Amino acid sequence: MDEERTLLIVDDNEIFRDRLARAFSDRGFEVRKAQDYDTAITLAREESPEWAVVDMRMPGRNGLEVVRDLKEIDPQTKIVVLTGYGSIATAIDAVRLGAINYLQKPADADDIIAAFSRGEQPPMSASDHDYQAPSLARAEWEHIQRVLADCGGNISEAARRLDIHRRTLQRKLDRYPPRE
Repeated sequence: MDEERTLLIVDDNEIFRDRLARAFSDRGFEVRKAQDYDTAITLAREESPEWAVVDMRMPGRNGLEVVRDLKEIDPQTKIVVLTGYGSIATAIDAVRLGAINYLQKPADADDIIAAFSRGEQPPMSASDHDYQAPSLARAEWEHIQRVLADCGGNISEAARRLDIHRRTLQRKLDRYPPRE
């Protein structure tokens, strides 16, 4: 990278935000951090970033509002949205509001840089790597793990949120993770 790029990281998780900021600083970025909507917008008004990484879910105003208002401040800002709760509907909303890409958490600096690169390519352009989609069983297993983590390991609560019987969930958890 020839010139130093400016990056704004907006995430309410302090540990993740700091780790990501350190990784981008090591790659030559000038990084600024915000834990919520108000801080992000204040920093963007002071100096608009070239790139922004925005978490979808935060206390108070959400990531979609951050995307919308960052684009209003500077339409040239390139934004990648991160979320641990991905859905097609929110991905579409994020792109409609101006995000160039959308990633599931956990994502590291290399994943995010690749997302910015893909977002700058014309639609339907060939990818430079062969993407292997996970199997349906693997996707289900990862979703169950995410919901279980959100429930603090409480199997009964996770089963309720997944709308499956607790014993069925326990059987699924007893199996090893499916291969990709």
